[in-house]
Amino acid sequence: MSDIHTVGVVGAGVMGTGLAQALAQTGHRVLLVDRTKEILAAAERTIGQGLRFGRLLGAKASGAKASGAKGPEAERPKEDRATVLGRIGYTTDYEGFDEADFVIENITEDWGLKKGVYERLDALCPERTVFAANTSVIPITRIGAATSRPDRVLGMHFMNPVPLKPTVEMIRGHHTSAATVDTARTLLAQLGKEGILVEDSPGFVTNRVLMLTVNEAVYLVHEGVAGAEDVDRIFKTCFGHTMGPLETADLIGLDTILQSVEGLYAAFSDSKYRPCPLLVRMVDAGLLGRKSGQGFYSYATTLA
Repeated sequence: MSDIHTVGVVGAGVMGTGLAQALAQTGHRVLLVDRTKEILAAAERTIGQGLRFGRLLGAKASGAKASGAKGPEAERPKEDRATVLGRIGYTTDYEGFDEADFVIENITEDWGLKKGVYERLDALCPERTVFAANTSVIPITRIGAATSRPDRVLGMHFMNPVPLKPTVEMIRGHHTSAATVDTARTLLAQLGKEGILVEDSPGFVTNRVLMLTVNEAVYLVHEGVAGAEDVDRIFKTCFGHTMGPLETADLIGLDTILQSVEGLYAAFSDSKYRPCPLLVRMVDAGLLGRKSGQGFYSYATTLA
């Protein structure tokens, strides 16, 4: 499928809002669905702020174009904010999904919830529609089996923040067809992104390594080996990482980290994925990172 015009985005959290913004900026009609109007209103505000922030980076984007940047973003003429925002529709009942060419799902890592979403999408969307799961650990083959179109289901693991990350981890399920992979690559090309294709396995490549790293970093703090700042400083200064593992955990959300680690533990029955007690306690206490204002670091001043 070369003509991907309308894209449904399920879930208006951090990833969903980032995807909606990136899609709208590249000329796509976007249908953003979530449970409540309040969640959608917050997403709309976040997207508007993201577009304003993007304009502040305009000089950098122009420099990238001059240095040889390729793809739609480099060639697309600048549009005003209202035009981009006007491409996004907000719904709590999947209105318009019967016209979607492509759907990207981004809800919480709860199989019961995901299964229900895919059953609804399968009944509502046209036969041609491709479903992409932006999941952390749930196998794509299992997701495909919840639909009548497992050949048109794949994983597309976008990185945060979506508008600024150039690469996407693509996951091929047992039944995913070559045509579906090609369609997903077409959409990524329209977004100015590259896809790296891997095979289906819980956690895939990124989260099978990242979640283990983050969980082990939490153990280091839990055991008093090092404080959070020193753990992160070692990774940034010794390995050149932009962010340390605990800063990354705060950005992703400690609740999401815990769900992912628990999913890996359940999938592999391997004790190396046992969640650190400190991680469990922090989630129980509501210390979720940036989204709550406090995790391994305090963001109270930033949020204010």
